[in-house]
Amino acid sequence: MSTALWTSAAMAEAMRAERRGALPSDVTGISIDSRTLTPGEAYFAIRGDVHDGHDFVEAALTNGAALAVVAKSHAEKFAADARLLVVDDVLAGLVDLGRASRARLGGQVIAVTGSVGKTSTKEALRAVLGAQGETHASVASFNNHWGVPLTLARCPASAKFAIFEIGMNHAGEIEPLVKMVRPHVAIITTVEPVHLEFFSGIEAIADAKAEIFSGVEPGGAVVLNRDNAQFSRLSRSAKARKIKRIVSFGSDEKADARLIDVSLHPASSAVHANVLGQDITYKIGMPGRHMVMNSLAVLAAASLAGADLALAALALAQLQPATGRGVRQQLVLTQGTATLIDESYNANPASMAAAITVLGQAPVGPRGRRIAVLGDMLELGATGPDLHRGLAEAVKANGIDAVFCCGPLMHNLWEALPSTKKGGYADNSAALEAQVISAIGAGDAIMVKGSLGSRMKLIVTALQKRFPEKAALDSVAP
Repeated sequence: MSTALWTSAAMAEAMRAERRGALPSDVTGISIDSRTLTPGEAYFAIRGDVHDGHDFVEAALTNGAALAVVAKSHAEKFAADARLLVVDDVLAGLVDLGRASRARLGGQVIAVTGSVGKTSTKEALRAVLGAQGETHASVASFNNHWGVPLTLARCPASAKFAIFEIGMNHAGEIEPLVKMVRPHVAIITTVEPVHLEFFSGIEAIADAKAEIFSGVEPGGAVVLNRDNAQFSRLSRSAKARKIKRIVSFGSDEKADARLIDVSLHPASSAVHANVLGQDITYKIGMPGRHMVMNSLAVLAAASLAGADLALAALALAQLQPATGRGVRQQLVLTQGTATLIDESYNANPASMAAAITVLGQAPVGPRGRRIAVLGDMLELGATGPDLHRGLAEAVKANGIDAVFCCGPLMHNLWEALPSTKKGGYADNSAALEAQVISAIGAGDAIMVKGSLGSRMKLIVTALQKRFPEKAALDSVAP
């Protein structure tokens, strides 16, 4: 069976590209990184914020790239026999290829956006739909102006289901992306005070999220959070776009995918729900009420896309958190072990509160403590200090024993904490490392979280290095 994703001829036609060199017939994949390129893939020389991909074309071809897509303005830099597709603009060429990919796709397409939970919802959809047919989904958080067309271009024509994450931090970003994707089902997980630096208020954020409706295919459906305060606004916006199928999820008794009962456990949850009229009981392999609510959206969307609901629910038991989004490790200390919960990928007020709640449910040893290590939540504008200060309520409500804070915004939380809960403070994550390491004891549960720019991964890495998990120690034992 052929492993070709594209033919070079089809790529050239889609991008209106000039062909140079002895191009292979088939291309097995699409890459924008010469370091991770697999032989047989096409390399797109995209210009990024730091590097220009044209600087790595020769390396990509040497490493086995089937061909490289380059801009006309750079084409003469390369050997006359170099395997090239030459376009006016490489990113625009990738967008054209993404559109061509969507045009040939016969499967069901789902798009996911929202202030919180996009990636975890996308990964849950990948898991439940992947058990029922060939499923394609974006890797990591490829949800922006290059990530979406790249994910589209990588989609096999044979996919039964395709899932796309769509992000934004400014108005007007979602619409062009969703018009490429053209989903049959669109999900908005929730609308929360995120990226407030760039918006006048929560209603403006809701309106920006509602841009996803502009690309929904005729006869398609949207899945909205009925528990969220912006539900009515979003619902009106969907109707204004002539979308007739509006499916809601939540604990509200009017929700189409309704939570009936839930039992929250430290590492999982047991759920009883009614999804589109079908009573169902299932387990989620990840903790937290926020994951339970997102699972309702996942099951509703899967059902709308034609998947078997019972099989989809069964697959949720196998869910595992993505890197930096709740992965747990057992760290080995002199007197025992401690649990590290890595939430360092990103943060906003809603996800921070959810992570603190999960920490509050984490098991600890006889003398163990629940320790939160928190970095700044960015892009909150003038509301930032108050939103950081407000986390003190979540700390108190969830029985967190000690809080370590870093960054000027988190200093607002530090000042709001009672002295009994103050673990330590530093201006940045690197300066906080030693304080956290010296405070860890056997039986503790430690959760590390902050916006990507606050570099909380440094503390996670420092803890992993100082207290290697048991599996790592076993692997180097003589």
